[in-house]
Amino acid sequence: MTLRTLARVAMIAGACTFSLATVQAAEVEGPKVSWNLSTWGKERAFTVGIEYIAAQLAEKTGGNFTMKIHYGEALSKARENLDGIKIGAFQAAQFCNFYHPGKNPAWMVMTMPFLPLGDLEVSQKVREAAMGHPTFVADMANWNAMPYFSALLPQYEFLGRGDAPTTLAGWSGKRVRAGGGIGTAMEKLGSTLTTVPATEVYTGMERGTMDAASFPYTYSHAAYKIHEISDWFTSNMSPGTAECAAVINKDAYAKLPPQYQKLLMDLKPAAYKVQIKAYHDIDEKNLPMFKAKLKEIVYTDDQLKEFRKVAGQPVWDQWVAENKDKFDAQALLDFIVAEADKALAAKK
Repeated sequence: MTLRTLARVAMIAGACTFSLATVQAAEVEGPKVSWNLSTWGKERAFTVGIEYIAAQLAEKTGGNFTMKIHYGEALSKARENLDGIKIGAFQAAQFCNFYHPGKNPAWMVMTMPFLPLGDLEVSQKVREAAMGHPTFVADMANWNAMPYFSALLPQYEFLGRGDAPTTLAGWSGKRVRAGGGIGTAMEKLGSTLTTVPATEVYTGMERGTMDAASFPYTYSHAAYKIHEISDWFTSNMSPGTAECAAVINKDAYAKLPPQYQKLLMDLKPAAYKVQIKAYHDIDEKNLPMFKAKLKEIVYTDDQLKEFRKVAGQPVWDQWVAENKDKFDAQALLDFIVAEADKALAAKK
């Protein structure tokens, strides 16, 4: 037997061994299914949870159920991901509620300033409860979508250029990137709003069309390199957060065999743990970098109390009044606060 023949036999034997190992490794048997997920930006802390889910789907099914993540708006613009889900252009997508308030009016409750969401573990419980609320489900049903997995956005802070707003009055006249209830809160301080997708913020800051940008702190600022063109950052303003989630096309989910549906749901708890760890880990890297390069703004207790007075309950009341004819906005807001209180109590 020639060396070439021996090599070929070894290669075939190795392939057979790999194939057998793949079959044996499958914990969940099922047919070949290939999904595509649309998102924007690059791999970062925000995408860690859904990346974990994609990896586990392939591993646990022996490669039979795959979900390919398409970054950089390769499949759809960030503002159009729900549209793509509706027409079945892809099976899953991430979206942010404040990119298009009219498409998801109920989900905008998660942008209300100063919601008592506590730490990321508490936030997870509140967001999971919200995604199961009938009003949230109905919002997504309009796009043939079902809520699936929250990115658990941390509290927002601001990075900016020019004069540092060391007092609340310093925000008057500043052009800021802020959406939803956080944007309304900043308007109460006299800021002028602009709402653009995260991928457009760097250019706006660089060209001077905006003075400051709110992002989930700290991962998102660094992910979009906002710190590279900023002079200062707020570290304790904590005006609120938003809801960015992964949703699934309802028809695509319905076509899955029951074991694949179950696997998708069973993977969520571990994925949330991975997501939370990613945010903590990136903070440990980013905070020293921010402090070394930028001026840190720390507001006093009295300043924060005044901010909550003018931009807390008044913004909640305004949101309820604007949406009361679309759905029971007050009941939904009460539900979110009650779930937060329950989750906080459970931690004590």
